[in-house]
Parts: sequence; C-alpha cells; structure tokens
Amino acid sequence: MLVRAYRLTDRFGVVLLKSASLVIDETLAGISIVWQVIWRILRPFVRLIALVLLAIVNLFRRAFGQSSIAMSNTMARRAARAEIDATIVEDPLKRQNRMLSLLTVGLLAALIAVVLWATNPARTAPLQVASAGGGAANQLFVPTSEQPAPDLNTPAPAVLATPVPTATPLPEVLDVLGALAYTQREKGQTDIWVVPVGSRAPLRFTNDPADERDPAWSPAPNDRRLAYASNQDGNWELYVNDLNTNTQTRLTYDLSFQAGPAWSPDGLYLVYESYQGNNLDIYIMRSDGSEPPIRLPGNSDTPDFSPAWSPDGRRIAFVSWRDGNQDIYVFNLDDQSTINVTNTPGRQEDYPAWYPGADGDLLAYSAFDEGFEKIFVKPVDDPSAMPQVLSYGHAPSWSPNGSSLVYTVSSSDGDQIIANPFSGSGAMTSIISVPAGASGVVWSATPLPAAIINAGSLPAPISEPLYVEQVSELNQDPPFALSNIGVTVEQAVLSDRVNDSFVALREATLEQAGWDYLGRLDDAFWPLERPPEPGVERRNWHMTGRAFSTTRNSIVGFPPPLEVVREDRGVETYWRQYLRVADDAQDGQLGEPLRHMPWDFASRTSGDVQAYDQGGRLKSIFPEGYYIDFTRLASDYGWAPMAAGDDWRANSNSINFWMFYRPDGLDWYTAMREIYTAGALINFAPTAAPTPVSAGGNAAPTAIIQPTEAPPTPRAYRSAV
Repeated sequence: MLVRAYRLTDRFGVVLLKSASLVIDETLAGISIVWQVIWRILRPFVRLIALVLLAIVNLFRRAFGQSSIAMSNTMARRAARAEIDATIVEDPLKRQNRMLSLLTVGLLAALIAVVLWATNPARTAPLQVASAGGGAANQLFVPTSEQPAPDLNTPAPAVLATPVPTATPLPEVLDVLGALAYTQREKGQTDIWVVPVGSRAPLRFTNDPADERDPAWSPAPNDRRLAYASNQDGNWELYVNDLNTNTQTRLTYDLSFQAGPAWSPDGLYLVYESYQGNNLDIYIMRSDGSEPPIRLPGNSDTPDFSPAWSPDGRRIAFVSWRDGNQDIYVFNLDDQSTINVTNTPGRQEDYPAWYPGADGDLLAYSAFDEGFEKIFVKPVDDPSAMPQVLSYGHAPSWSPNGSSLVYTVSSSDGDQIIANPFSGSGAMTSIISVPAGASGVVWSATPLPAAIINAGSLPAPISEPLYVEQVSELNQDPPFALSNIGVTVEQAVLSDRVNDSFVALREATLEQAGWDYLGRLDDAFWPLERPPEPGVERRNWHMTGRAFSTTRNSIVGFPPPLEVVREDRGVETYWRQYLRVADDAQDGQLGEPLRHMPWDFASRTSGDVQAYDQGGRLKSIFPEGYYIDFTRLASDYGWAPMAAGDDWRANSNSINFWMFYRPDGLDWYTAMREIYTAGALINFAPTAAPTPVSAGGNAAPTAIIQPTEAPPTPRAYRSAV
C-alpha cells in the first residue's frame, strides 16, 4: 500500500512539473495577443501554485518514503524501478488526462487573479486633488524621466496615492486673518507686541526703555500705521509708526499728558485724551500733526477719557464721570449732543468699542459686575435696553468684519487673548497665551509686512532682573534670618528671602514718584509675642517677615499724598493705591492723571447712615494732579495687596488698604517655619500634638535676627508731598 502511494505521489509530482513546464513554454511562444496578456497577469500565480504543489509533493515523498524504508527499503526501490521501466512507453490517454489537469489548474489560477483584481480598494477609490484649503487629498501624478505620463486614451490601473501633510486649519472665528497688537508689561516696563492671526509667535514691536501703550491700527485699506502713546521723550505723547517704512513720527509736543488714540474712519484724524487745565478731556487732531488739536465740544469738568470713533465718522464714544458715575457717553458731531448710553450707578464701564458695520449701532465695553470683569454689548440708539453679557474679559475690540470680539482674560497662570464669535459661527478660541500684564488688544485686517515678520522680535529693553534676592541659608533650624531694611518703623527687619525686593521697590518708588514713600512705614516685622489688633486674625503675615504696611494717615491731607480705589474681585475686596507724585514733578514728567474715583473712608463718620453701613463711599470731587499706580509697581517686585477682612465695613482695623505681602506660594505656617523653630510655634502648629520641652526647661527660641548693615539710603530722597 505504501509503495502504491509512493508511486502515485511521484507520478503526480512529475505530471505537475512537466505540465507547468509545458504551459510556460507554450505561453512564452504565444498563440495570441489575448493569451499573452492573460499570461502576464497569471504567470506569478501559476509559478507560486507550482512551487506550493512541488513543496507538497516533496513533503509527501519524504513522509511516505521514510515509512517505506522502515518496512523494506530495498524492496521498494526495486519495485519502483521495475514499474517505471514498464511504463516507459506512455499511453496517449494518460497524456490527454495530463493536459486536462493542467488546464484546470490554469483556469483556477486565473479565477483567483480576477477576484483579487476586482476587490482591490485602491482600484475603486476615486482620485482626489489636494485643495488649497488644507483638506485631506491624494497627490496628483507628476511625470518624470523614469515614469512618463500615461496615455490618457488608454485605461491605466489606479495608483496608490500618498496623503499630503497639511497644516491644522484655522478656527472659523479667525478666518478674517490680519494682525493683532497689544501691550505687555514685564520687568516694570510696558511694550507693544504684534502677532499675525493664526500664529502663536508674538513679536515685540517697541523696545524703548520707556513705556509704550494704547495701540490703535489705522482703518484705511492696505494702510499699515499704528498709533500709540509713549513717555520715551520724558512725558506722555502720541506717536505713529508706519509699518511699511518702519519709521516713527511724534505727533504731539506738550508737557501735559496725552494717551488713548483712536482713528477716524478715513484715517485723517485722531481722537485722544489729554490732561490740560487740571482736567482730563477729549481732543481731536489731524493724523499728520499739521493742525493744532481741538478740544471736543461739550466736555465737562470731570474726567473724560477712552475715546472711540464710530464707523460712520459722526459720533465719538468716551468714558466720563460727569453724572457722578463712570459711564459711557456718545457725542454727536452733527448736533453736538451727548447721551449717556450705559447709565448704571452700580457699575463702572470702560473701554468702549464700536461695531465695525456701516451703521455702527452697537458698542462693546467691559466693566466689573458682581466681582468679575465682563464683556458687554449694547445698542447705542436705545440706552434703556439691557446689555448683552458675552463673557468674562477685559477691554474688548471687534474683529475687522464684526463677526467676533477679541479681549483679554486674566488668571493666576497668565493672560489669554480670546476671540469670541458674536454674529458669526464658530467657537470661542484662545488666540495666544501671554504672561500676566497684557491689555489693549486691537485687530487689523491688514497683515503685517514680511519685513517685520522676517526681522523677528526686538530684544527686551531691560535685560537685567529688577532685583536679586541675596539669601543666606543657615545650617540650622530655622533656616533663614531677618535682615535690616533701613526704614523708620518699630521693627525695621524683613525675612532675608524678601528684603532685597523691598529695597528695590523703595528705590523704584522714589524714582517714579519723586519722594520716599516707603522711607517710613507703620509696620514691618511683628514679634511672636505681639498681640493682634482688635478684630484681626492672630495669624498675621507681619509675623512671617514677609509683609509691610504703609502709613495709614497718608490718605489725609489737602491734597492727600495717597488715594485709594476700591476693587471687588469675586467675594473679596481689595484696594489699589495711587501715590501722588512730588509737587515739583506735577508738570507731566512723572505719573499720569487718575481715571477712577477714590474711596472716601472719612464719610463713615460724616453722619451718612448708608456710608457708615458700607464702610464709606466714593468721593464726590475728582482729585487733580499726577499719580503713579503704586499697587502695580509693587506687583512688579513681587508684593501683592492684602485683601480686606470680611468685616472691613464695621472694623477699620481689617480694611488693609495699607498692607502688602509676599507669600511666594507659601502658606502662613510654612512661612513662619522659615524663621522660627517648631517648638516656638507650638501654639500655631497645624495639629495640636504637644512638643516635648527640653530637660533644661528653656523656652523655645524665637526668630533669628541677622545683624547686617542697613541697605544704602536711596539717592536724594525728597520730603513727602
């Protein structure tokens, strides 16, 4: 039986090999063009099948051959040889059967090839063309010397295409493209930055060591001019930069304060704010400076500022205190009438921006509402209409086509410049993330010149840090000491980790205000044994050596050297200090005029019941003169204002307008452990676990005061105002 199987497989293998050879020889000779085409398609498959079958034959041969050897190797060989010799003369019928078998194998291979060709997904996929919009698409065929162009009249097999990598499409809200300009404050100095819409690589546009702010794009088509305010020549003036030629032109020449420029729709005029005659008013001048400025008719004796010119060219919106509240007004150039558009006694509006449509019937603006700054939109011709609240944010500006608004949103991690759809579709989109201190973003449809983009960002005007904390860490517990700060106060020391920033802040205040405001303090360091003030929490930041308090009676005087503006942030109340510059610098050389009405603490004892219940009220007369924003300056050096206590309206000790501190991310107890041992803080520890007393019964050590030399006295201190 095994011998027969061996014979059968041997015959089948021989038949297959000879049949394949015969088919190959006959097809190469070719009977017809049709058969040649079929063979060119089927030949690889036939060869593959032949090889597979040959492999199968060899497997059978080996398997059965080994079995036959086990039985009788010699007898099998003799019998096989005798059988082969007996069949040397082949029967014609067997030859016909062989040909039929070969034909069956060929038809089967052809059927397999047709099925594979018909089900190929690349053959049925439609050819796509890469679009300019960046959508997914297939590549077009490009003729080369190695691969010429095919004959379009002859069908050709489909070619698998390689996907074309494309950039991420812009959000719909940014389809207008163009460029943004905004101001950014860093290292105590403000510059103007620009960024192409769609890019996340902002470019520093100005880098004078002085300040530049209030950017405004010119509205003329293809006109690349940027107006702004700067104090680079000693006092605040208006400038225009032509981006095509990168040339700067100074427009105003006056020792008084000029800022906040805005263009007329034809680009021929600028409207701006100017402090003249001890009052902040709105003025108009030609954008080339060829004519003297003209004061806007109908101005009041209260501050008017933040002007914006309507798209029809016949109206000017601005902010004013003329009705005892900070509202937005619109002045009509035709009949010289003025209307109060917002008229909200409980809300202080600012930064008006006209809708860019032909009629310009909407105004966007921002204001604090319920403790948060929000973006509002309101119709101009209907002052009684309720404004639409768009989002949280600051100082809005319209996109060139009016489909969206762009504004700044601040957080603890920095600022986000946001584009929010208004009349168009799309979703709120973050255009760019910037460090804290960004404001005044404006949008132009005209792209930035290639020369500015290729030149890249200007270098920073101030390369050195504002201060360097020279810290000496002790190899003991507590790790840090207290260092002398050289001011007039009961305990003239602060933590060694913050004393250098305070000294640098004192010097900067002297330079910008013209007198030594921080030369005398009410409080600096509090010893551990000092009792708290009535109604004030025991854990006071003065005890950490990381806080100081300015003199509280600075708000008293005619005029007082300090004005305080109330700011409600969320559920907490903060105070912003505005420090009056020295009398001999009240000519525009230092500071700028106030825009926000200060808080009147003295009204609590004036007999006004409402003022008593509210802890005071807004002042009724706007202070004259020039001031610096001391709270912002302190923030440049890392010092933050302390929030008022929850009971500040009834408890004057918790108002805290005088207090600044620098936690640097530390909680109160951790800050205390930097200058005290754990034993000294046993009554303040987060847990009530007792600490063992040493055998000698010694009291826990108090804070270490490091004997250091007093810092050098800031140069040429002037007396207070």
